[in-house]
Amino acid sequence: MWQNTRSGWGWMSIALHWLSALAIIGLFALGWWMTDLGYYDAWYNKAPWLHRSAGMLLLLATVGRLVWRLCQPTPRAEGSRFEAVAARLGHWLLYLALLGVLVSGYLISTAKGSGIDVFGWFEVPATVYGFANQADIAGTIHWYSALTLLALAAGHALAALRHHWWDKRLTLVRMLSAKYARRQ
Repeated sequence: MWQNTRSGWGWMSIALHWLSALAIIGLFALGWWMTDLGYYDAWYNKAPWLHRSAGMLLLLATVGRLVWRLCQPTPRAEGSRFEAVAARLGHWLLYLALLGVLVSGYLISTAKGSGIDVFGWFEVPATVYGFANQADIAGTIHWYSALTLLALAAGHALAALRHHWWDKRLTLVRMLSAKYARRQ
C-alpha cells in the first residue's frame, strides 16, 4: 500500500502530498508575516532562519517526490480526456511553480556565498552566488512564483472539491486513503 497503482495513490504519495501542502501554506504565511518584522523584533533573525530551514527540507522532499512520481504508476484519471489532460498539466505547473519558489529562495539565501543552516542539522552549501543583483532578482521570482503556486494550489483544491461533491468521483478520496491502491 506504500506504492501507487493504476487505481489509487499509495501512502508515500499521499503523505508527501499533504506534508507538502501544509509546508507550502506554513511557509507562505511565515514569509508574509516576517516581511513586516522590524530590526529590533525578537523574531527578526529567527523567522527567516525557520523559513529557510523548512524551505530546504521542502526542496529535498520535492525532489524525492518527483523521483517517486516518475518511478511510480499514476492512477487513472476520472472524467473526460480534456479533464485528464488539464489535471496532468495542472500538476506539472504546480511542481514547476513549487520548484521556482524553492530554487529562488535558495538563490536569495546564498547570494552572498553563505550556505543555509537547516535547523542546525546540516548546511546546504552555496553553489551559485555572486551574480549582480542575485538576491533582488531571485526575490522577485520568489514572490511571483509563490503567488502563482498559491493560485494554482487553490485551483487544484477547488477542482478536487468539485470532483468530490459535484461529479461524485473518487478523486479526493483517493488522495486521502491508500485503500484504492490495493485494487488493480
